[in-house]
Amino acid sequence: MLPETSPAPERLDSNPAGLLAQLVAINSVNPDLVPGGAGETVIADFCSQWLAARGFEVHSLEKRPGRPSLVAIARGTGGGRSLMLNGHIDTVSLADYDGNPLDPQIRNGRMYGRGTFDMKGGIAAMMVAATRATAQGPLRGDVILACVADEEHGSFGTEEVLESFTADAAIVTEPSHLEVTLAHKGFAWFVVEIEGRAAHGSRPDLGIDAIAKAGHFLVALEDLGRRLAQGPAHPLLGTGTVHAGVIHGGEEPSTYPAHCRIALERRTVPGENADTVERELTDVLDHLTATVPDFRYHLTRGLHRDPFEADPEAAIVHTLTRHAEKSLGHPPTVRAEPFWTDCALLDHAGIPCLLFGVDGEGAHAATEYVDLASLDRLTNILTATITDFCS
Repeated sequence: MLPETSPAPERLDSNPAGLLAQLVAINSVNPDLVPGGAGETVIADFCSQWLAARGFEVHSLEKRPGRPSLVAIARGTGGGRSLMLNGHIDTVSLADYDGNPLDPQIRNGRMYGRGTFDMKGGIAAMMVAATRATAQGPLRGDVILACVADEEHGSFGTEEVLESFTADAAIVTEPSHLEVTLAHKGFAWFVVEIEGRAAHGSRPDLGIDAIAKAGHFLVALEDLGRRLAQGPAHPLLGTGTVHAGVIHGGEEPSTYPAHCRIALERRTVPGENADTVERELTDVLDHLTATVPDFRYHLTRGLHRDPFEADPEAAIVHTLTRHAEKSLGHPPTVRAEPFWTDCALLDHAGIPCLLFGVDGEGAHAATEYVDLASLDRLTNILTATITDFCS
């Protein structure tokens, strides 16, 4: 296994597979997902040294101590368009990985290890591509690399970057199987507290069973999910969805439960957001209040992120698609993702963007790998796109 320290810059590999192996060997588990996780300090330091050694101007951002992001800039000569390449340096847990997750192994044209696919492969490709694109002299526009913390949990890394940096366009190098991703779903988390009345199990005349009342809501939530599935569909994403994720209620068998708490998730498509979901849920709950005796509730909004939809006519979409077609030998597939990414934050900040990344499998799974041919191809496509867009 490679060490968890930052090697001297002169020993760092400019080949994307070699760089990826070094990135995978660094433990960068998100501590908001796994208490005690290593976080991004060591990997951010590694990337900073690597990029600084290649002439990039490096800025460290660390509003949350121990959770750094970095922005590296190759300044242009002026008059050209700036391009940001964005990727996250945190990973999910190592605990359930089959084998040593920090020991990158190459077998049959694949590299295995935690983060190879999601998404240190994209980080390696964008770092090498930016270096290659600027190696023959500065472009007219700035090339900006954002290696961000915390995408796997709350995305505060990209939020912090966008407080100080912007660009004319952006590419998020999340894995996409070398397919051009122009949309993804958002999500909204809500908590529904169903109120009952505690009483001894022998006194039904005094008690109100909050768990039983919650059952009415769960049935109504399932019905809402069916109605969503039958409603208008986005051409790439389909329809929104809803499900109950966690339920807590009661103290012991002999007591009528006074409270039942249901945490739910609503996946959203363009045209939907936390406000529309809150109205939707309130309508369901108000109907139950009017029709189910003694039904009382409290609704609380939690974390929410908007869906994303790129402008297919944006200059960065045309530029990357053109170079992807040259490399692939055919027009790339245009697709959408059901999961959320930092594209939505970039788009909300007024930066036209899209998602494009490696092929492979195993994000958050027991076995994870990247297809190394796709890593090379991604690096080449990004290099050509940077050179073209920023010239």
